[in-house]
Amino acid sequence: MSGKLRASAACLLALCALAPATPALAQVSFPDIEDEVMCDTCNVPLNIAEAPRADQLRREINKLIARGESKEQIKLTLSERYGPAILALPPASGFSLSAYLVPLAVAIGLLLLGIVLLRRWRRSGRGGQRDEAPLDDEDASRLDDELKRFGR
Repeated sequence: MSGKLRASAACLLALCALAPATPALAQVSFPDIEDEVMCDTCNVPLNIAEAPRADQLRREINKLIARGESKEQIKLTLSERYGPAILALPPASGFSLSAYLVPLAVAIGLLLLGIVLLRRWRRSGRGGQRDEAPLDDEDASRLDDELKRFGR
């Protein structure tokens, strides 16, 4: 082999080694997908479902894996056949996006409410000072009499 041919072969080999694997070549395994698919009779993830229907779905997924489909293709196929409820996570688009945004908004709202209430609580208890008026002489003597009566 000539020097140029060797250098070209080495460069080609290096490029092939550095090139990322294409999604079609990346093989998905059953455990990768079973926790992302729901059993449509039990309404639990497939990895913990024990119904006969769950076994049917497992066989169907294994057939799709054997065909060489990617994880996304399998989820799309199942979603088209059985509806979006077959997936454990709702799609992050349209109305289903609210499943992700509402809990986040509630958490932020509760955090802000906690901050406001904490500030008010700290402001009201500053230095042990209260906004109460001092007792007049008559009330003070009546309080002293009551305290003596109860032995304090």
